[in-house]
Parts: sequence; C-alpha cells; structure tokens
Amino acid sequence: MFRLRVLEALKSCGVVAVVRGTTKEIGVKISESCINGSVKAIEVTYTNKFANEIIRELSEKYSKDADVVIGAGTVLDAETARMAILAGAQYIVSPSFNKDTATLCNRYNIPYIPGVMTINEIVTAYESGVDVIKLFPGNAFGQGYISSVKAPLPYANIMVTGGVNLENIDKWVKAGAAIVGIGGELNKLGEAGKFDEIELICKQYIEKFNKARGI
Repeated sequence: MFRLRVLEALKSCGVVAVVRGTTKEIGVKISESCINGSVKAIEVTYTNKFANEIIRELSEKYSKDADVVIGAGTVLDAETARMAILAGAQYIVSPSFNKDTATLCNRYNIPYIPGVMTINEIVTAYESGVDVIKLFPGNAFGQGYISSVKAPLPYANIMVTGGVNLENIDKWVKAGAAIVGIGGELNKLGEAGKFDEIELICKQYIEKFNKARGI
C-alpha cells in the first residue's frame, strides 16, 4: 500500500521539484517554498552533500501530510538508494537505470524512477519492477518522443525532466507526460534567497499543469 500511495501522490501532484541547493539550509528552504506553492513532490538530489540531512528533516516535518512526498534524486547506485531510504526518502530517482537499485527499491517497496531513453531500456526497466520511467533530458527529445514511445508501449508512465518550463509544460502534459520535473529556475532563485518567488512560480506550474490535464 505504501508504494501505491506514493505513486498516487506523485501523479496527483504531477509536478516534482528537483531540489539541489549548495547548503542544507538552502535545500530545505527551497523545498518548503515549493510545498507552500502546492508543489508537494520534492526530489532532493545527491549533488548536494547534505542530501541525507535535508531528506531526514523534510520527512520528519511533513510526516503527517499524506500529500507531501519526499524523494531522492541523482541516485547512481544501490548504496546511495539505501542511505536515502533510511533517511526517509519515499521514492528514488536516477539519471539512468541501475538493476541493483531497482532490486533494492522493490525489496523495500519504494518506487524507483530511472532515466531511460530507448525502447529497450524502458522495457528492461519495467521488467525489473519499475512503475514510472523518466525521460531525461527531455529537451534533447521533444514532446513528440512521448507519443513515439507510447505507440508500442501505451502503458508507459513517463516523467519528463529537463527542458520543462512554464511556456511548454502544457505541451508536455498533452503529449502524454504523467509527471514533469522542474528545478533550474527554482534553484537559482533559492541561491538568491528569493523564496517567495519560488512559491509563486510553483503555484503557476500547478495551475498550468492542472489546466492542461483538464482539472
């Protein structure tokens, strides 16, 4: 049930904030601003050396809010995935597919979202128990790639990260993306201390995402 609940929360929100930051404080504040702006799916990346601490703090703070899901990103191996899960991560995201990470996440009933590009990679991921695959970087393919994938694999749940912005988010959704990841502008604003702007932009992303899917 835990895995299904997390997947449902991710799809319900539809927009995942990919949080990097250079310090623990900035990472936490960016995440909190996103959540206040209704982007309640947070992916804390391991490009921040304080990722474990950020995940733990956020997981504890929002433990009673079922709509908030805290995940780990840029997870390259099973060892990092295990650390993230122990810190409280509810889902794991990787830039590429890793069989050992898929096995570990299945063992602990944690959703695993790997970055894949080819039909072969997508099929391999699904055969390994993956529920959602990540098209990354999305701007290297364009919206048409989703329909090309869904032609032979109509069941594919696709998250797009890289190249998603307020001007094209509707196109990604209408093309068939179940989830989109955003982060570049949010992290720049966070480093500049403009947390109120992050909250405002997140609200705009949610509004456009929901409008594109007819909600």
